[in-house]
Order: sequence, then C-alpha cells, then structure tokens
Amino acid sequence: MRQELLSLPKGLAEEVSKNLVMVARLIDEDPEQAYAYSRIALRLASRVAAVREAAGFAAYATQKYSEALAEFRAAKRMTGSVELWPVMADCERGLGRPERALAMAGEPEVQKLDKAGQVEMRLVAAGARRDMGQLDAAIVTLQSPELASNSVQPWTARLRYAYADALLAAGREDEAREWFAKTVEADKDGAMDASDRLAELDGVEFVDALGGDEPDEIDEIDDEDDEDDEQDSAEVAAAERASDQAEYYDEDDEEYEPLERSAEADADVDLTDEIVVVEDEDDAQARDKA
Repeated sequence: MRQELLSLPKGLAEEVSKNLVMVARLIDEDPEQAYAYSRIALRLASRVAAVREAAGFAAYATQKYSEALAEFRAAKRMTGSVELWPVMADCERGLGRPERALAMAGEPEVQKLDKAGQVEMRLVAAGARRDMGQLDAAIVTLQSPELASNSVQPWTARLRYAYADALLAAGREDEAREWFAKTVEADKDGAMDASDRLAELDGVEFVDALGGDEPDEIDEIDDEDDEDDEQDSAEVAAAERASDQAEYYDEDDEEYEPLERSAEADADVDLTDEIVVVEDEDDAQARDKA
C-alpha cells in the first residue's frame, strides 16, 4: 500500500494514508465511520488500487454489497490479482444471487488462490448452497482435507464452525456438538461463539455471575421494603404521640393516666407569653443565701 501511495504527491499521499489508517482502526468496531473515511480516501485517490480495495471492504462491512463489488472489481482490474475473488463471490450472496457465487467457485481464478483463499472460497460456496436450501450439499462442500487436518491454521476455526453449524441445521446434533468442540480447540483467541453454542446443545443455562436477582424478584423485594418502611413510620409516629401524651398526666391519679391533649388547651397557649419560673419557699431561701 505504501508503494502504491508513492505515485501520489507527498502531501496528498499523507492525507490519503491517514484516512486509510482510520478505516483499518474502525472497520470492526464502527464500520459506518470507517466507511466515511474510505469515501474521503476514495475521493482523493480513486486511481490507487489499495484505496479501491479499502473502500470495498468498508462498503462490505456496512452491507453495501453492490458498492463493495464494484470497488473490488476495480481493484482487481488495476492489479490483476485474484485474491479478492472469494469476497467478490460473497458480495453476490449478499445481493441475493447465490447461484452466481457458485458459478464463481468453479472459475479458473479459484485455482490461482493460495490455500487460505481456497478455503475462503469453499466457505462462500457452502454458504451459497445453504442460501439455496441445499443443506446436504453445503455439508459435502465443507468436507475437505483442510477440515480433516489436525493442524491448526488461521482458517481452521472458521471452517470447523461452518461445518458444525451446517450439521446442526440439518438436524445432526451429535455431530454438530463434536465439531463445535473441535472449533473451541482451534479458536485460541475466542473470536467465535462456539463454546456458547456447545453449552446450549448440552443444556447449560447461564446465570448472572454476580448473583443478581431477576427483575420480578427485585420488584417483590422493593415492595416488601416499602411495606416495612411504612410500618416503621407508623410505629414511630405512634411512639411520638404516646410520648406527647405522657407529658400530660393527672398527678392525683395513682396510675397516672395520661390526659388527652385537647385542641382548646393548645389554643390557650401563647408562645409569646412571658415564662414565669415558680419556686417554693425553701428554694428561694437557698438562692438568697447563696
């Protein structure tokens, strides 16, 4: 790519390269933003094959298959390379033309692909068979020396996963379980969900690792807490009323029955009245002496 950009003026080459870097950084996590950067690079340097290829992958990531196919074809014409042949065939699948993808799988270009490209083409062809409802043919398409090999290559996990998924779709659950397990062995980076699929087949149910309650249970607990709070509030209010009543009692009554505090009594109280402290005679004499 750097070599191709040397055909551009230095300032322009730097600007294009910055946009291509952003395409590469964002294409997995934010494909729409990556696509926007690819359009800028394409506008600046549409005659550079690497730019057309990057624009094709950005369009492919956003499922703009017609646009992606056009860019891949342009890149192929510029370079003469067939390495984009499998993804071009997959664009045909995306456009709802699986028969064209199958036709491409039988073209001479496939023989020019390296091993990784040939495996990719096999995956696309199997996907096209499934698109056409030919599950058994898809399974046979995936059966290959690469699938049977015990060595783990960059494509091994994807190939095994596709085979397991096709077996499961065909109702061959036991075989699917076996190949999902083999996928887990090959998928060192955990990029695929084969372990989850295997767990589902084994009837494993996942629960919250933090031990959280289900929403309904949480609601029930909250309701119970609210009821407890209301009861506590009522008890506190009753205790306060009892405390107020205890301040007013009949000293002549041996049992000191608390007297009801009447509204008339409250009405007679004037908070602005002067407070008078009444002392008995002994207290007064003691104070005078001091």
